[in-house]
Amino acid sequence: MTAPASRIYCSVDTTEIDAARRIAGQVAGAVGGIKLGLEFFIAQGPAGVRAVVGEDGPPLFLDLKLHDIPNTVAGGVRAALPLKPAFMTIHSSGGPAMMRAAAETAATAGADRPKILAVTVLTSLDEGDLGAVGQSVPVADQVVRLARLAKASGVDGVVCSPAEVALVRAACGPDFILMVPGIRPAWAATNDQKRIMTPAEALAAGADHLVIGRPITADPDPAAAARRIVAEIHDNFGGTA
Repeated sequence: MTAPASRIYCSVDTTEIDAARRIAGQVAGAVGGIKLGLEFFIAQGPAGVRAVVGEDGPPLFLDLKLHDIPNTVAGGVRAALPLKPAFMTIHSSGGPAMMRAAAETAATAGADRPKILAVTVLTSLDEGDLGAVGQSVPVADQVVRLARLAKASGVDGVVCSPAEVALVRAACGPDFILMVPGIRPAWAATNDQKRIMTPAEALAAGADHLVIGRPITADPDPAAAARRIVAEIHDNFGGTA
């Protein structure tokens, strides 16, 4: 198995540059990359992202969940290319034309292109929530449907909860990237995530990358928390991770 630390993206959920830089510095070397999302990007913009990750910083997961008409989403991806994110997110529910536009625009960056990941069903949602917005199908069925659509539309992978990892892996094959939030070590609180799993369980089910936020960032020693998670993975894989 690939070293577990390299598969963890630390979710830095703040609007403050100093706080984000501090966390990024604390976890440097203990995780594989940094995730910055919509909250930070709206507050600080591209300059704020550069201030946190720098030119030679850790891999960046830019989690903006773009969802608009194809031309606008393509423009959003194009505007983000100078930041050289390793991953960017769009919403699969934007449809195949929108997803194709994002993937094609990312491809213009060549070897430095970001991998485009399509969000399936947010980990804060359950079947009751889906029913309330008119999607009266089981969560797992909706996730697999959207993942298949994303693959057919040319994106690199999806964001899905750990509960659907095995199903999406079976439906989309071994080379489709699965970025998985909703990860909570056995010792951490669940907070607002409804479909969760431990890091080792998610990797065993077929996840490629894990997004972990508060169990790391809320700890008095974020690096120690990250190392504790890595050790938990090693222990569950019998020392082979």
